Amino acid sequence: MARKLVALDLDGTTVNHYGVLSPGVAEAVTAVIDAGHHLTIATGRSIVATMPIVAKLGVSQGYCVCSNGAVTIRLDPSQDRGYVVTDTVTFDPEPALTLLRQAIPEALVAVEDLGVGFKVSSLFPDGELGGEQVVVAWDEIIGRPATRVTLRNPEADPEEFMRLVEAAGLHGVSYAVGWTAWLDINPEGVTKGSALELVRRTLHVEPGDTVAVGDQRNDIEMLRWAARGVAMGNAPDEVKAAADEVTADVDEDGLVPVLRSLL
Repeated sequence: MARKLVALDLDGTTVNHYGVLSPGVAEAVTAVIDAGHHLTIATGRSIVATMPIVAKLGVSQGYCVCSNGAVTIRLDPSQDRGYVVTDTVTFDPEPALTLLRQAIPEALVAVEDLGVGFKVSSLFPDGELGGEQVVVAWDEIIGRPATRVTLRNPEADPEEFMRLVEAAGLHGVSYAVGWTAWLDINPEGVTKGSALELVRRTLHVEPGDTVAVGDQRNDIEMLRWAARGVAMGNAPDEVKAAADEVTADVDEDGLVPVLRSLL
């Protein structure tokens, strides 16, 4: 069997919505790596929030696409932090955030501080952002190029939150609304799929030897990019529609049969 590039989303796919990694998934990931495939993490998480899951998986080599494609790292155990940043893409967050502040003034805002944490307008609920949170003035939030910006309204209904985001008329950026009232904004044209294409070329993997598994709207481009795109059973219908196949729910270890099929 040809060596494949196997791209895995984390939350809702590799780990459940509480961040728990099941033994069955961990064993299947190890088996795929041992079989010689290129396991690549593709997540909306920041580097800081990704690395603890990478450690739990026991993965020490390969690539991780973080921040929905805006940041790519190569794992390297010889480095102090265990990785080297190989690619970043930034954008000016001011136009989008100005529109969103008018549409959803109560929303919390976080701008990624690469490898450290986030600069935030107000503190996010515990456990929602990895790394350090530093509360800063609005001018500092919008005043520098960003890889990723996150909006969160813990009190909002997700459907109403989505309606307000869509009504804001964002342009010049890529964005994805999560399963809660959560919005990630990235540079225009940057997605997990666009970053994975660069990884594929670096690894010299044929387009037909790509597999991706995910569960949320920020995975749609990745699932369409892969020759075999698999949606989790817990995915929204629009994500399932973008996939070639659907596996079981994350709470039923739906990732395991997909990985085992590669052995």
